[in-house]
Amino acid sequence: MLMEISIRNFAIIEELTVSFEEGLTVLTGETGAGKSIIIDAIGLLIGGRGSVEFVRHGSKRAEIEGLYTVEEPLPAETAELFQDLGIKLDEEETVVLKREITKQGKSVCRVNGRLTTLGILRQIGQQLVDIHGQHEHQQLLQTDKHGMFLDRFAEEELKEAKKEYSFLYDRFDKKLKQLKQLSDNEQQMAQRLDLIQYQFEEIQQAQLQPQEDILLIEEKRKLNNSEGLYRTIHGAYESLYGDSKGLEWVMAAKNQVEEAAEMDPEIGKLKETVEESYYMLEEAAFSLRDYYESIEFDPERLHEIEARLSEISQLKRKYGESVEEILEYCASIEEELDTLTNREQRLGEWQQELEAAAADLYVEGMHISGIRKKAAGKLKEAIQQQLKDLYMPHTEFEVLVRTAPQEEFPAEQLLKKHPFQRSGIDSIEFQVATNKGEPLKSLAKVASGGEISRMILALKSILARHEGVTSLIFDEVDTGVSGRVAQAIASKIHRLAEGSQVLCITHLPQVAAMADTHLFISKQEKDERTITSVHPLNSEEQIEEVGRMMSGTDITDVTKQHARELISQASDRK
Repeated sequence: MLMEISIRNFAIIEELTVSFEEGLTVLTGETGAGKSIIIDAIGLLIGGRGSVEFVRHGSKRAEIEGLYTVEEPLPAETAELFQDLGIKLDEEETVVLKREITKQGKSVCRVNGRLTTLGILRQIGQQLVDIHGQHEHQQLLQTDKHGMFLDRFAEEELKEAKKEYSFLYDRFDKKLKQLKQLSDNEQQMAQRLDLIQYQFEEIQQAQLQPQEDILLIEEKRKLNNSEGLYRTIHGAYESLYGDSKGLEWVMAAKNQVEEAAEMDPEIGKLKETVEESYYMLEEAAFSLRDYYESIEFDPERLHEIEARLSEISQLKRKYGESVEEILEYCASIEEELDTLTNREQRLGEWQQELEAAAADLYVEGMHISGIRKKAAGKLKEAIQQQLKDLYMPHTEFEVLVRTAPQEEFPAEQLLKKHPFQRSGIDSIEFQVATNKGEPLKSLAKVASGGEISRMILALKSILARHEGVTSLIFDEVDTGVSGRVAQAIASKIHRLAEGSQVLCITHLPQVAAMADTHLFISKQEKDERTITSVHPLNSEEQIEEVGRMMSGTDITDVTKQHARELISQASDRK
C-alpha cells in the first residue's frame, strides 16, 4: 500500500507531501489543477519513462519519493523478486522508492536507500502499484493485446507451460535462423567459403601458442636490458664473493662471534644470527652467479622476436585483440568451414532438426491453447456478470481463441512462413454484442467510450484478484458515463477498495461520494508562479465539493442537500 509520496520541483508542483489511507481515496479538482500530475509522479516512481519536461522550470532536478508497506507473507513472485535483488524489509515491512530526474535528463533511482537501475525500479514498482489510465482503453481496442488480458487471468495455470514453450521457441528460432543463413544463395555461400578458408589457413600457418605474445614481450624486454643486467648482477656477485670481498669479511665476523660465544654463552643467539646471515648471503651470491651466466647477448634472437611480434600484431588487427581471441575465432570459423564444405549434408540434417523442433513446439503450443480455452470460458462468465452489475445486461461477451491448424511443418514451408509466436500459436480476440439480437463483432469496432470504460473496470475487478499488487490507481476510468451507470461504477470501484487501496481521479459526483478519503487538488499563484496543493476534505467540505461537481460553480442550498443525500446513500451502500 502507498502510505506517502513526496514530490519536489515536478511540473507545476514545487513541494508537496501527500499521505494516503486504505480503502478508496478520491482525487478531485478543476481541470488542470494537477490531479493527473500526481498520478504521473507515482508512475515515474515505479519506473515510468522520464523526461526533462517534468523538471519544474528554474530547478536543477525533480525528486519523487514514496513510502510503501507490504504485508507478510508476500506473494510468491514479489518475495522471489525481493530475494533476487537483495532487498530486505525492515520491522515495519516498508519499501522506500526514490527517483530523481535532472534537467540534463539523467535519472537516479534508489530502493531503500540503495542505488539501483531503472529496470529494477520498474520490476519492484509493478509489484506494488497498478496504474490504469487511457493507455488501457487503447490496449482494449487493439486486438493483438487481448491475449495479454487473458494470460493475466490464467497466469498461474499458464506459468509452467509458458516457461517450457519459451524454451522450445528459443530452440526453434535458433535453428530457423541457422537454416535460413545456410539456405542463402550459392554465390554468397561460395564467397563466404573462400573468405573463411583463407582466414583459417592464415591463422593455422602462424602456429600460434596460447599467451605467446606475452612471453615474447617479456623475453624481448630481457634481451633489450641484457647488457645492463649482466653488468649490475655481475657487480653484485663480485662485491660478495672473492678475496677481501663481502662474504670473506662476514666469514671473519662469524668466526670471531663463534670464539666469543665459547667465552660467554649469552652471545649464542647472536652467533646463530650471524651464521644464518652468512649462509644466506653465500646462497644469494651463487644465485647471482647463475643468473648472470644465463644472460645471453643474442641480437639475432632479438630480431626473431620482433619479427614474430609484428606477425602476431598483423593477425590481431584482423581477428582479435589477443592471441586467445585469434585462436577462438579460428575455432569458430573451422566449424563454419566444415558446415559450408559439407553444405548439402548439413542442410538435410538441419532441416530434420528444424522440423523436429517445430513438432515439439506445436505440442506445447497446443497445451497452452487448451489452458487458454478453459480460461476463456471462465473469463467470459466472470465479465458478463460484471457487466450486468454495470448495467450492460444484454451485452454478450466472447473470448475467441483461434489456434493454428496442425500441419506437417516441412522445412521449406517453415522458412517462408510459420504459425509460431513468442506467446504461443493462438490469436485471441474479444468480441461483444452490446444490444440484444445483434451478432458478435470485434470489441474494437462496436464499443463506445462509456462501454470501453465499463469493460476495463470489469476486467480490472476480475484481474485484481490475480495480480497481487498492493495499490490500484484509476485515472478517469469513468469517462463517458453518467446516471445509474456512474453509480454502478462507483460501487464497483469501492468494492475493489475493500481490504486494499484504490486511488481514483474522477469527475463523477457518484464516485466522489463513495470515497473513504477525499483529497481536493487545487492550484494557486505564488510569486508569479503556479503551484499545486492537496487538501484532505472533512465531511462538510466533501459536501461542498460533491455539490460543485453536480452543479458547477453555483452551489445553492438545494445543491448541498442533493450532495448530502448522495453521500448518505453512498454510505448506506458501503
